[in-house]
Amino acid sequence: MPYKQITQLPDNAKNNLPKHAQEIYKEAFNSAEEQYGDEGRAHATAWSAVEQKYEKNENGNWVQKE
Repeated sequence: MPYKQITQLPDNAKNNLPKHAQEIYKEAFNSAEEQYGDEGRAHATAWSAVEQKYEKNENGNWVQKE
């Protein structure tokens, strides 16, 4: 099921990621789900896409990589 809005994302993404990272997650998930037809693989792909641009800091918050 593709996500139309970031408010529909899973709680672990919606409650922890900055807005831009949520957008990355949504777009990557939707693309991967369409391509692979596998929700689990789509979530893994989405997290991987987020981790390309964001990382957790020492406080456990997601921040954009420098």
